Amino acid sequence: MFTTLISATDLAAQLDHPDWIVFDCRHDLVDTAAGARAYAQSHIRGAHHVSLDADLSGAKNGHNGRHPLPDAASFCSRMAALGLRNNMQVVSYDATGGAFAARLWWMLRWVGHTRVAVLDGGWNGWQKAGLAVTAATPPSRHGHFSGIPHAITVDTDFIAAEIGNPRTRVIDARSPDRFRGENETLDPVGGHIPGAKNRFFQNNLGAGGYFKPAPALKEEFAALLGDVQPAQVVHQCGSGVTACHNQLAMEIAGLSGSRLYPGSWSEWCSDSRRPAATGDH
Repeated sequence: MFTTLISATDLAAQLDHPDWIVFDCRHDLVDTAAGARAYAQSHIRGAHHVSLDADLSGAKNGHNGRHPLPDAASFCSRMAALGLRNNMQVVSYDATGGAFAARLWWMLRWVGHTRVAVLDGGWNGWQKAGLAVTAATPPSRHGHFSGIPHAITVDTDFIAAEIGNPRTRVIDARSPDRFRGENETLDPVGGHIPGAKNRFFQNNLGAGGYFKPAPALKEEFAALLGDVQPAQVVHQCGSGVTACHNQLAMEIAGLSGSRLYPGSWSEWCSDSRRPAATGDH
């Protein structure tokens, strides 16, 4: 059972296994149809495409962020329609170092399915290895998948109440410039949640877009956490997507138990009464 990462070699050996299923999560936050176009051109043989907007997000109301979580039952139904069954090994991949594949990894864990891993090196690594690709859409095979949402999220009220609490560590996965409130192009307000610490999700990756070894990740996160325990860590980003990458990295490092603020900055900044910080602190 793979629960964090899987190598291209290990996945290639299981592509025809009836209890394995692969999901293509390629996406572009600016050109939101890019992932579907890329999938139509070529993808890992047997993979099903999932859309961040249509499959991995719920309805927006202007105050719940750019990628709010969908209803758990609706999400499970959609995964079943793509062929997922409760006993299957899931592998997700993208072309951006796991930035979007980690969202599906986290969501499946959210509903209790832990047999899910992100393809280390993603689409680019798969291509470099010369492994099987196709433009053919796999046949539909409706599965039976059910799950119950677990208490691994926090909401805006929790974040507001914990500002200034040294025992809670909020980690922001956005790029350093966006964290500082500079070059903001996705959200109407720049800045970050007061007290949050910045850990750009791309810092979890090493050469070639592969995740750093577990000991290196553990050392880096330990420096960020200090004496704060993993269970007191909350991950956020712009809209609850790349934050999942940091949570995956902590799981790889053996630092389990952190939570996600799904609405993230895009939800937080939707209300001007909430405090915002700029700069590096």
